[in-house]
Formats: sequence, structure tokens, C-alpha cells
Amino acid sequence: MIKLFSGKYRYSGGSFSAAQDNTGYEKTMAYKIIAAHSEVTPEPGKGVRIKFDALASHDITYVGIIQTARAIGLEKFPVPYVLTNCHNSLCAVGGTINEDDHVFGLTAAKKYGGIYVPPHFAVIHTFMRENFAAAGKMILGSDSHTRYGALGTMAIGEGGPELVKQIIGKTYDLKYPEVIAVELKGAPKKGVGPQDVALAIIGAVFPNGFVKNKVMEFVGEGIKNLPIEYRNGIDVMTTETTCLSSVWETDEEVETYMIKHQRGGDYKKLAPEDGALYDGYISVDLSAVEPMIALPFHPSNVYKLKDLIANPYDILSECERKGRELLKNDAFNLTSKIDKQGRIIVDQAVIAGCAGGTYDNIFAASRILRGGNIGKALNFSVYCGSQPIYSDLSRKGVLAELTDAGVIVKTSFCGPCFGAGDVPQNNGFSIRHTTRNFENREGSKPGEGQIASVALMDSRSIAATARNGGVLTAATDIDYDDNIPAADYSAAAYRNRVYFGFGKPDENEKLVLGPNITDIPRIPVLKENLIMKVAAVISDPVTTTDELIPSGETSSYRSNPLRLAEFTLSRKVPEYVSRAKAVKAAEAEVEAGTIPEDYRRAFEILGCTPENAEIGSVVYAVKPGDGSAREQAASSQRVLGGIANIAKEYATKRYRSNLINWGMFPFRYDGAPSDFKVGDLILIKDPVAALEKGETSATVLSDSVRTIRLTVDPMTAEEKKIIAAGCLINYNRQTMGGKK
Repeated sequence: MIKLFSGKYRYSGGSFSAAQDNTGYEKTMAYKIIAAHSEVTPEPGKGVRIKFDALASHDITYVGIIQTARAIGLEKFPVPYVLTNCHNSLCAVGGTINEDDHVFGLTAAKKYGGIYVPPHFAVIHTFMRENFAAAGKMILGSDSHTRYGALGTMAIGEGGPELVKQIIGKTYDLKYPEVIAVELKGAPKKGVGPQDVALAIIGAVFPNGFVKNKVMEFVGEGIKNLPIEYRNGIDVMTTETTCLSSVWETDEEVETYMIKHQRGGDYKKLAPEDGALYDGYISVDLSAVEPMIALPFHPSNVYKLKDLIANPYDILSECERKGRELLKNDAFNLTSKIDKQGRIIVDQAVIAGCAGGTYDNIFAASRILRGGNIGKALNFSVYCGSQPIYSDLSRKGVLAELTDAGVIVKTSFCGPCFGAGDVPQNNGFSIRHTTRNFENREGSKPGEGQIASVALMDSRSIAATARNGGVLTAATDIDYDDNIPAADYSAAAYRNRVYFGFGKPDENEKLVLGPNITDIPRIPVLKENLIMKVAAVISDPVTTTDELIPSGETSSYRSNPLRLAEFTLSRKVPEYVSRAKAVKAAEAEVEAGTIPEDYRRAFEILGCTPENAEIGSVVYAVKPGDGSAREQAASSQRVLGGIANIAKEYATKRYRSNLINWGMFPFRYDGAPSDFKVGDLILIKDPVAALEKGETSATVLSDSVRTIRLTVDPMTAEEKKIIAAGCLINYNRQTMGGKK
């Protein structure tokens, strides 16, 4: 089904062979797109500096981005910047603050020349596919699932500061990435959907980091056998492989999509040149892919659905064991979902978001449910990806067919993907065609005794399960009409409601800032001596951004950095915030010229004074930053006085970039988590030198005094200056003369 090939391979005549030299890297699609957007010519191992064609954010990221850019001196958006409102759409927490953010977004779009998409109108990535993605383009979004590769666009999801850099005219800097070919062969069988293919790929490449921070380039004759939304559904899930970006060959299917979306002029043919050199390749036999399921708590925890159905107890009990270890709670239970007949019974079903809410996925679900119903016990919700999709499905009777079967059809909203909608009951088991199934991601709070589970599946098998009364069922076991009519597209809803203001900034427009929209607190400049106090030690194999800063109800406070910071690590290390605040209070004493008693020994060892010493907290985690691009995973630590993370490795480039842009050291340490404990002091003399050398000797003041080696992976010259300045805002104020 999926085969991985390491090493250099050349693609020629439609097949791969081991490369005998390093020529041909410039013949990939990825190279040509990057070269067209980089201020320097790309070379393997060398840096590139990219400027994007468009930017995209949603309503839990755009306020902070615009506020940061304003602090530096924002006058207008230099490229199309789309502000969607698909995350804080319910306005259910915190009184007026969610709608206040939306009003801020609209006035910012008018003032600076942006595009504003109202709540419930479109999921961010659906809107970008429909309106901006095009072959050969590059788009940067402040959401990790910014992926439009199936339309020929190289799109990247990053934290907000990287969008700020684009807004103020700077570049996205990174080492030219390795490119991995993904060869698609054959055609999927009936009942197998895009989520099945995506999960099969994720399960094969995530555990070994095969494509981590690389570009996945999809090629092969199998592409022509996939409808465009099928391709989009696979592509958006490449985020869960931890790749940097993706791009696909384009063909008549893409051209038809562009013409239907009134952008026929944006189409062009993309394909690698004969002899293109890749840094490895993945072979995918589409005909061998089966319906898949990703069990809690990661999209890579993948099984064939038929294997789980045939052997439920062994598989669920093993998942249960691992879940209890991860949650540190023996109450986690999955085997209770097996009934007396050995069937797995689910409580809830959801099809939603950028992965699930497409025309094809929803239409297929309605065909499977035609003539049946979901029964009395199952809760089943479907969210359309955009109003044009909603309108098309409505005109064709699909929504009526779904509602008649007992399904609840809802408007465009990303809530089920991050825990702000359709939260199941305690011990509930939810199957979803969405993007993620991390712990807490569905909205439960294990720290308060609430534990629920999400498994990822394709909409087709979700509908088959619903038709079978909630008994877990593969779509390949259901006979249904899979002849889905072509989608029709009308932009009327967008024309009548979306504010398209790019190129039309109005400096006289007054920004409307609700009471929850606050400025970013002052961040100190780095000093000559660093004293870090360990505030959390996390020994889990991977720590997600949702654990660093929970999603769900916290989203409402993301326009208020200090209030949001109160939630930092709240579901993982509840004591972290009070510990970090205590360190911040000690730093305030030092700034006032007093050395706290707990830190006197550290000052003696370093031989420093309050004037040239900085005190901050530090988090140790084995592999932090998997998942969301949300910058708040780093900024919330920073506003609480965090100065560094120490890790064995960083799960994603975007989390490491967020740390850097918020002035935090991304230290690495090869030893064991047990080498640190809460309360340890870690002392570094001349931390700027550590950035230059890529390593430093640090003194650990614990039960004894010892020395350890910390390293820093290569950084650009600008990244080093950002940390030395204390954060990106400080650095840009220094270099661009922004607001003080």
C-alpha cells in the first residue's frame, strides 16, 4: 500500500531510479515555485528568502498579528490578506469579546486594505482554495493546515510573527528544504475516501519523521483518477506528516476547477521536468488502500478499519493502555465501547472543516444514508466548508436528504477540529472527518475528570456507521451509488457579503477595539547573564501545541495576551502558571535592584549584578510543538516571563520559529528528562555567544552544582538578533522605528 524509499532518486519517464549524482534538483515543481518567490537563488543546504503572494488568518490569530504589525508601524497590507472568521464563530464564551474581534477584523480590513470573510461564511482553507490558490503561487497562513498543493500552490502554515514579517516587507527565511516525491498509482476502490489515503500516508511517515520539514511533491498517473476535492482532502492532511509544504501536478481537473471558480486565467500546467532529483520518494498504491481509522490520540495511530472491527478488544485495549499512560489517568476507557456482540458502538459523528466539509465528502455521505436513518442514539453533525458549498448542496437536495435521515447540518465553523463545538459526553467516542484527534482537542478536560475520545475516519465510513445505527462500519461494506454529480459554484454569497478591500486602504477608518483587545506587554531585551528556573518538566514523547496552550474555550481570550496566558499548560502542568509568575516576580525584584534570596547563589556563580542579569522561566519537554501553528503556544510562556525551552528535538519548524520570534531560546539537550526537576536553576554566561557558537556550557544549580551542554540548531543572522532584542516586536522597532 505505502512504500518508503530513502536516498536520492531521479524521476524520469514516469518512473524512479536511484540517482548516481546530485544533478536535477532544480527540475522539481517545488524548486521552480520557491525560486520564483525567493530573493536569492535556491541551492540545497543554502538559505532562501521568500515573499508570498497572499496571506490568510482566522479570528483567533489575526488580532494579535495586526496588533503586532501596528506596534511596528503598519500602514497597509502589501499583499492580499484574508481575515476569516471560522474559529470564534459561536460567540459563546466571554460575552461580547468574540464579536468584538470580528468588528476589529472588519475595521482593520477597511483601514489597511484587507479581505474580510464574515462568521459562518467559510472555513479559512476552503475560502483560500476557492478564491486565491493557483498553480505556481505561494501562500502563508497563520493556521497549520494551510495547504493548497492539489491546486498547484505551495502553502505553509506558520505562527503569526511570520505573517507580521511579510506585512512589514520582510522575508520568510529558511534553508532550502528537501523534496520528497509521492508517487500515486492506480485508483481507489469504492468506499475509500481521501481521509483513508491521507491516514495511510500519515501512519507510514510520521513515526519515522520521513518528511519532517520537507516538501511533499505528488506525481504519478494515479492523480488523474482522483477528483479535485479528493486531492484537496489528501493534501490538507499532509500537515499531520509534519512536512513543510506540498505541491501536486496539475491537469485538466484543476483547470476545470479554476474555470468553475471564475479564475480560469490562474491555471497553468505544473509537472516535474524529466530527470528531476528527489531526496527520497513514497510509493502509494491507491487501489490497495482500505478504509482507515486513526485511534486516539494522534492521526498517526492508524489501523485498517476491517482489522479493528475483526479484532476490537486487542486493539482498543492497547490504545487504552497507551492513553492511560499519556493522560496519567486510569479512567480512560475504550473497551467499554465494545458491545456483547463484539461490535464497536460510537456515540457521535462529525464531518467538518477543511478536510471533511467538501462538496464530495458530504454528497457521498448523503448517498450512503439515502433511504436509511441514523437511529435514535447517534449524534451526527455535518458542517459545510463554505456558503457556496452549502448553497450547491441545498439546491441539489443533499441537505434535505441528510436532515431527513437525522443528521444536523450546520454552517461553516472549525469548532469540531479544535474543541469548540460538538464536544462529546464524558467517555464519549466520536468518529470525525476532521483534521486532528489529540487529547483534549475535542473539548474535554481530563484535569476535571472529563475524558472523551476522537477517532479520525473518512466521511464515507462515518456515514456507513451512522446508517448502521452507530455500529462501526466500513463504507466498503455498504452498497451505495457513488456517482456524484459535478459541483456547481456560485460566488453570489461572497459578492454580497465579503469585504474585498485589497488595494483600497482607508487611513481615516477608525479601528474598533473591544475591551478584551489589549496591547502586547513589554518584553525585556536580553541581558549578558541568564538565570533560568525550571517551571515544568514534561517527559511525554511528544507535546502538542494544544497541551502548551489549550484550544476550545481559551480561543475567546486570544486577543488578550495576559488573560490567555493564564491557561498556559493548564491541562498538562496546572502548577506551571503560578510557578512562572513567581519567577517573573523575582525578575521584577532584580529589575528594582534587589537579588531574591533563592537566586543569590546563582548571582555569585555568574559573578553578575542585577543590572546585567535576566531571570526567566524555562520549560523542558522531550519533543514540543506538534500540531497547530498557533503562536500563543510560545507567546503565552513569554508574557509570563518564559525565556527558553529545552528539548531533545522540536516537533515542527513552526513551533521553533514561534519561540524565536517571541525572543525565547530553542535549546536542545541530549540527556534524559530526569536530568531536570522543577525549581532547578540553569545559568548561562553570555547567552548571545551561545547563539553564535550553536552551543553553550550551562551550570545547573540543583541539589548539587553540575555542568551541562546545551545546543542551538543553526539560526539566521536575523533570528539571532530577534532573540537578543527580546522578541520580533523589539527587533523591528529597533530597525524600523515603529511605535514605542
